[in-house]
Amino acid sequence: MIGNVNVGAIGLGAMPMSVAGHMPDETQSIRTIHAALDAGVTLIDTADAYTPSADDIGHNERLVAKALALWSGDRDAVLVATKGGHTRTPGDGWDVDGRPVYLRQACERSLKALGVEAIGLYQHHRPDPAVPYEETVGAIRDLLDEGKIRMAGISNADPSQIRTAHEILGGRLASVQNEYSPRFRSSEPEIDVCAELGVAFLPWSPLGGMGAAGGLAGPFARVAAERGVSPQQVCLAWELARSPVVIPIPGASRPETIIDSVAAAELTLSEEELATLG
Repeated sequence: MIGNVNVGAIGLGAMPMSVAGHMPDETQSIRTIHAALDAGVTLIDTADAYTPSADDIGHNERLVAKALALWSGDRDAVLVATKGGHTRTPGDGWDVDGRPVYLRQACERSLKALGVEAIGLYQHHRPDPAVPYEETVGAIRDLLDEGKIRMAGISNADPSQIRTAHEILGGRLASVQNEYSPRFRSSEPEIDVCAELGVAFLPWSPLGGMGAAGGLAGPFARVAAERGVSPQQVCLAWELARSPVVIPIPGASRPETIIDSVAAAELTLSEEELATLG
């Protein structure tokens, strides 16, 4: 559940389809998104900054919008979450801009890229140390009040920032998206705050990132071998068992990858296995 919207246990992170040097062709990306949707995925996560170059802002958003337009299923049942506040710089660099005026511009740009009148879930991408967090979240609140976005979220936030956002949004904070995986467990406190407040927690890079997703070894590999499933499924099932508010959004660029990830929703780990995984 995100806000008042029911979504599948596993979402799709669309970022890998727009990474320079690694992105598949558009046809494969669309097949991947369709495979996810056909498998029951109802949450797709994107961002305006997911782009192969600084000159192509909104690349991933437009790709998701095109895939949805070509899908034969119920598009109204799919929640598309995007983000603003992270920027791209020449040379494939990254920066942040949390100014209210910029977030409004970014939101308008995302509305056009996604081809919608209101964004299902709009998330502030990353705090800007040059802008008071209250001002940034206040801009998200204004977009919510104006109906440009249906739900509001934040990303890469610490417990204090989560509580601040929850208060400024008047209890309407729908989600928090932070990094969380077996190799990156420092977001445990944020998960606990989300559980306390009834806010969805969306782990990004839940399998450890593009360079590590295929390298889940040790106890995850052993449990996977015993169960006859992939280590990736075990990893996602472990995250689902952490708290009811956790909704992993594994990235994928091939249909086979996301289909395997979705199957984790049906994998229930025993207390002994969870203890082994830590």
